[in-house]
Amino acid sequence: MKLTGVELRRVAMPLVSPFRTSFGTQTARDILLLRVVTDESVGWAECSALADPRYSSEYVDGAQDVIARFFVPALAAAGDLDAYAVGRSLAPFRGHWMAKAALETAVLDAQLRRDGQSFGQFLGAARERVPCGVSVGIMDSVPLLLEAVDRYLADGYLRIKLKIEPGWDLEPVAAVRDRFGDIELQVDANAAYSVSDARHLAKLDPFDLLLIEQPLDEDDLLGHAELARHVRTPICLDESITSARTAEAAIRLGACSIINVKPARVGGYLEARRIHDLCVANGVPVWCGGMLESGLGRAANIALAALPGFTLTGDTSASDRYYAADLTTPFVLEDGHIAVPTGPGLGVDPIPEVLDEVTTSLQTVALR
Repeated sequence: MKLTGVELRRVAMPLVSPFRTSFGTQTARDILLLRVVTDESVGWAECSALADPRYSSEYVDGAQDVIARFFVPALAAAGDLDAYAVGRSLAPFRGHWMAKAALETAVLDAQLRRDGQSFGQFLGAARERVPCGVSVGIMDSVPLLLEAVDRYLADGYLRIKLKIEPGWDLEPVAAVRDRFGDIELQVDANAAYSVSDARHLAKLDPFDLLLIEQPLDEDDLLGHAELARHVRTPICLDESITSARTAEAAIRLGACSIINVKPARVGGYLEARRIHDLCVANGVPVWCGGMLESGLGRAANIALAALPGFTLTGDTSASDRYYAADLTTPFVLEDGHIAVPTGPGLGVDPIPEVLDEVTTSLQTVALR
């Protein structure tokens, strides 16, 4: 394929309810969408960078700038193009994994649409549908939290993840366990603690949690290894895992026994598959995390979550968990599962009238 055009579109997507974590509260998503045009097909992708550099160093304005100013010209100069060529062309540029992931995904979507192959087929999906969990943000009170969890369980979600931070951890976890009994339950700290909190975090052990996700800073692998010696709850890493290489280091150091794979965080679905394969080879369970994606990003995540090593329930929630109207035909929860898209590429397309309604800007990138 030869690159002939790139459009960068910003859309404003209000959330159905505020989503609070230790790095801030979101009431809407300012999403960057990519549309890649080649001489053979067209591909779409969603950049997962948030408005502010709080979850990671990336943010949506910066992602749009680096894609337009550096990445697209590099791809245009690469000549023959496929998803693997994206990584080679962008390798000289440091970091910006979410921006790289978006461009790789758009090219991969175009490639697979041309070939009549789905994301699931390409990645190696082993299931036709995936089990779904839901992430519950920090609430203003425990009663409000219990109401939310009750609603999600009634909707059919198979696993509950609670966001925690100092001052909002033991009490909400105890309340949820006491109210709902032996449900699949885990917590996510988003790096809100330090290794000196080991004794406090060990108080979560009696609640029989599936895991505690990213308790310490992303660069503190040794701290996570130390923490793992003081708590019985399995340690799962999220922000710390930026590549197969960092995943291997974390496993060898004993910094985690479970890994959350977010394709946007690791530079795309090709690297996400490498991490999956590494974890399978080392007997480390993996699961697919989310970044409040619209249907475009959700479609690819669901396909990834269908790989055989994804043995834990992921954050692949239905569309109505976050959005009253999705950009695509909505993903619907059925018996706690969501079907893996089977159409070419992502298997979904933006709905034109919805896309037009939520678009706030459109940039056509010069290929130079």
